[in-house]
Amino acid sequence: MDETLLALVAKYDRPGPRYTSYPTAPEWRDDFGPADYAGALAAAAAAEQAPLALYVHIPFCEERCTFCGCNVVVTRKRETADAYLDRLEREIDLVAAALGRRRLVTQLHWGGGTPNYLDEPRLRRLMAMLRARFALDPAAEIALEIDPVVASPQQVRLLRELGFNRISLGVQDLDWTVLQAVNRRQPEALTRLIYTACREAGFAGVNLDLIYGLPHQRPENFGETVRKIIDLQPDRVALFSYAHVPWLKKHQQALDAATLPDAATKFRIFHGARARFLAAGYVQIGMDHFARPGDELAAALRERRVHRNFMGYTVLPADDLVAFGITAISAVAGRFAQNEPRLARYYRALDAGELPTVKGYELDADDRLRAHVISTLMCNFDLRFAEVEARFGIDFRATFAAELAELAAARDDGLIELADGTLRATDTGRLFIRNICMPFDAHLRRRRAAGDADAAPRFSRTV
Repeated sequence: MDETLLALVAKYDRPGPRYTSYPTAPEWRDDFGPADYAGALAAAAAAEQAPLALYVHIPFCEERCTFCGCNVVVTRKRETADAYLDRLEREIDLVAAALGRRRLVTQLHWGGGTPNYLDEPRLRRLMAMLRARFALDPAAEIALEIDPVVASPQQVRLLRELGFNRISLGVQDLDWTVLQAVNRRQPEALTRLIYTACREAGFAGVNLDLIYGLPHQRPENFGETVRKIIDLQPDRVALFSYAHVPWLKKHQQALDAATLPDAATKFRIFHGARARFLAAGYVQIGMDHFARPGDELAAALRERRVHRNFMGYTVLPADDLVAFGITAISAVAGRFAQNEPRLARYYRALDAGELPTVKGYELDADDRLRAHVISTLMCNFDLRFAEVEARFGIDFRATFAAELAELAAARDDGLIELADGTLRATDTGRLFIRNICMPFDAHLRRRRAAGDADAAPRFSRTV
């Protein structure tokens, strides 16, 4: 890696959003509540034939990984999940009633926590609850995340029997020193056993999730992990950046900060892993995913059909995403709605017959325009001005004159090209795609104008 690239890392590595949504969560309002979400669902009900995406949050884990940024409930008592499933059923009933005749689902995802924390009776119960209230399209993507530590080949076969066709294994790393440092007791042999079981069970897609930036990781040992992962030939790999935010996630304070790779080393880890995946024939999807050339995501990228929502990158666009469980975020009829993150309060709301919404946001016309621009860049790495103008009835260069002026530095640094009515991230620029999107973020611009320039308490670093 040359010094020029490291100089770019030093220049552009600063706190910034991951743009899972726009506007980002810090902009959402605490006065957006159950009635507002109910209004969104009522508006969505009018499009009876439009497909839905469903997300279910299963918060339980046997142990807490010290790198985790998710909202989890740590317990080994499986019966604890019964009360949660009771409330999930109430929430599903409330939402389904509000959606009226709208029932078609083209994407279903269970996330966590640890979805496969649930044992067989509870897995069957939850899937039955969903199938009783929604119509899963025969071609639907039905996916979940699993922890190999609590999985077994028998459970993997059960998940396939229940209709799941895509499965993601939380691997993070194969280096035992790294895994011990983050409280993850997952021997490489166990990961391989569960991966093989997924293949033998006939899943259409088997994905592996890795995290870079963890304690004791260096380009050399993480490169060996990547080599072994490539040998397994997963359909997709997610290469997530560890977000060290101990001021938000207190359990991360248990990590020895001295063992974390510095910014330059962390970038070398990612850059080396990316180079290995590309050399092996994988196609980069967005900022941190890789897919085999024959995977549907790779084909969608070639045809500019990749979409992104709170469940990740997908080829199955749904106008509305409905989410269930604590902390779950729905995106319905131009509104974001987030559920209560605390278990007891989530239970109390549903016991009272109320939706557990605690915050949200209704997008205005400018938000929708900017959300489209940012999402297109995050998914496709380029932006065609004429397409945006036709969709929104604007003059792109006039509307975004300040943003294009701000991006002049990125152009001069070789991160983007501006020509023929197209803004395109270069190969180097793809490494800094979050930075390229940030000028289009009007809310971030207002925060900076108000003196909140670094936004450190809100966002992880961009590289």
